Amino acid sequence: MEAIALFLERGGPAIWAIAALSVVTLALILWKLWRLALLGAFAGQRAERAVALWQQGARDEAAATVAGRVGLRARLVRAAIGALGSDLPEAKAREETTRIARRLLAEARAGIRALELISVIAPLLGLLGTVMGMIEAFQALESSGAAADPSDLAGGIWAALLTTAAGMAVAIPAAMAVTWFEAIADSARADMEDLATRLFLAGGAR
Repeated sequence: MEAIALFLERGGPAIWAIAALSVVTLALILWKLWRLALLGAFAGQRAERAVALWQQGARDEAAATVAGRVGLRARLVRAAIGALGSDLPEAKAREETTRIARRLLAEARAGIRALELISVIAPLLGLLGTVMGMIEAFQALESSGAAADPSDLAGGIWAALLTTAAGMAVAIPAAMAVTWFEAIADSARADMEDLATRLFLAGGAR
């Protein structure tokens, strides 16, 4: 604990801001994982089965397979089946399905922009802290003149560089999480496009 307190003290205001960002980053990643699990972003077996049943002509069984399911793909399939089974023209049914798909993808991508922002500003905060620390170190060197102790200067520079390292330590996991969450959302989008296309190719309710 003493090392952490010393680290925060020597890093200055920038390190405190980066520490706060690290807590927010961890909270966002955990929340996003929980949210994706809640949205069923990692599952799609029910949706696949429903589409297969629809293609085979078992329309009621297909609708029952995704009834009440909360997964992204299942909800999209349920919406497409509902649109196909309605009196809407096919073009209108496609528009309605597309609207639902966009809303579901927006739910899947919620929180990603915040992580993107953190991955950008964390290293900038670290660089700002380093620059401010270097300015203070060289001001101290100037004021002490010929009596300056090189070890004091080195200590000031070392403390200043801590903020850059801390900023990168926060930005790297945030950037990795953004890439992974985007990949999950892109996979869900591709699956939903495929499922909807197969449903519409099979035609409306018979």
